[in-house]
Amino acid sequence: MAKHVFVTGGVASSLGKGLTASSLGRLLKSRGLRVVMQKLDPYINVDPGTMNPFEHGEVFVTDDGSETDLDLGHYERFVDVNLTRPSSVTTGSIYSSVIARERRGDYLGKTVQVIPHVTDEIKSRILALGNDDVDIVITEVGGTVGDIEILPFLEAIRQFRKDVGRDNVCYIHLTLVPFLGPSGEQKTKPTQHSVTELRSRGIQPDIIVCRSDKALSEGLKAKISMLCDVSQDAVVSALDAKNLYELPMALHHQGLDDLVLSILRFNQEEHPLALSSWETVVEKSNNATGRVKIGLIGKYINLPDAYLSVVEALRHAAIECGVMVDIEWIQAEDVTPMMAPGLLGHLDGIVIPGGFGERGIEGKIATATWTRENEVPALGLCLGLQTMVIDYARNVVGLEGAHSGEFRRDSPHLVIDLMEHQKSITDMGGTMRLGAYIAVLRPDTIVAKAYGELIVSERHRHRFEVNTKYRQRLEDAGLVCSGLSPDGALVEFIELPEHPFWVGTQAHPEFKSRPDRPHPLFVSFMRAAVDRKNSNIYAD
Repeated sequence: MAKHVFVTGGVASSLGKGLTASSLGRLLKSRGLRVVMQKLDPYINVDPGTMNPFEHGEVFVTDDGSETDLDLGHYERFVDVNLTRPSSVTTGSIYSSVIARERRGDYLGKTVQVIPHVTDEIKSRILALGNDDVDIVITEVGGTVGDIEILPFLEAIRQFRKDVGRDNVCYIHLTLVPFLGPSGEQKTKPTQHSVTELRSRGIQPDIIVCRSDKALSEGLKAKISMLCDVSQDAVVSALDAKNLYELPMALHHQGLDDLVLSILRFNQEEHPLALSSWETVVEKSNNATGRVKIGLIGKYINLPDAYLSVVEALRHAAIECGVMVDIEWIQAEDVTPMMAPGLLGHLDGIVIPGGFGERGIEGKIATATWTRENEVPALGLCLGLQTMVIDYARNVVGLEGAHSGEFRRDSPHLVIDLMEHQKSITDMGGTMRLGAYIAVLRPDTIVAKAYGELIVSERHRHRFEVNTKYRQRLEDAGLVCSGLSPDGALVEFIELPEHPFWVGTQAHPEFKSRPDRPHPLFVSFMRAAVDRKNSNIYAD
């Protein structure tokens, strides 16, 4: 039977529960244990697919087509496990399931209540991940203790230890120990109050992880230990880190993984730590020489988390190439043919990421034009590919007014549009391509050389495609459709062979990039940016 770790948080949101859980997952996997992760989110949306990126950050997509919280991206990057739909649980999905069961009569006329019906549904979602192929399930509870929304989740995980046995559950609570300048002291009172609130819900934490900008003294640890009823060695100091990939090592040095193994009754000698590959990543990151400037032309740049996986994929590629990457956030609406040289001229490479909605679309098209004409390495992701196709159709093929059916149904040349079978579907969700799809690459192309193979799988999240009616005209004008769906009907990759790197993909390859296994398409793009940087230096 799988054992379970529950990670809760208090005092404030955004303390780093997801990164703490992910780091623990990496440590346990590096000790030879089979780890899977899960997020319990308190919002009533069934999933984050329709939520505003300004409010929620990016929507992370799994292989099976689930639209999930961005924390699942952290889980996958750190633990290097492809997660599935059961790893993302929301209040909305829980209540939808309970109500559906009530309507079917599954409860035999009983009064449906939070306890036991809602809490039983939550527990069933947690248990579903603990199959015979898993040693440890790490479940993060979203929100903070004291929020009214998370009470059913807290009650469910409280009951869980009773259901599966004390030795099969470990509770970790993440809190804040702030430093107050006027007094010159770190204060433990927020931690005390947070743990008191958690204990009032029937949960006694086994481990308290304290976020702070300065290391906790042994005196402070002793104080927290006494007042919160945990052993002193179970008070873990989690300092702010400049490089988030140092977190697993930092938490290991604090003994977090040893504590968890002890609480869950694992023999530590049978599970030695093998973290060398991760340490190599951190070492390469910290010893990188040279810097490249990459522009990210986005619609949601006021909340960088909206492009979290893209940023991390760029960092992974930069580590592989031995450089540091400086990302410049450029508002798509600001890019015009006239402004492009001033906004983009100093960059070594440019990424045009995905998105939905018309705002900023002309700026992305202008970016595609400028990078193509000035031979600046450019990588288009999803909508980025579509804007590249629109640029090429307008400015090379000569299709005046070419556009996407998503934005201009009255365009004379809908080079991007829904496929015929999609046009009769009234449910917008039914027109989406979500999750992993196979692409067949054309030999000897940039993308084929980058991947090193001709059959690849990437995750998608979009509904509009390159219009097959225009594909031949685009190719006759020099655009290479370098990757197609297995039946040849859908364009998955485009490129210009004479350009240093002008590549678009209909997919979101950023979702599959890992720190110790960077995505090949991002690595190829980064190498092109480094080459441009070096050639500019020599030209000076």
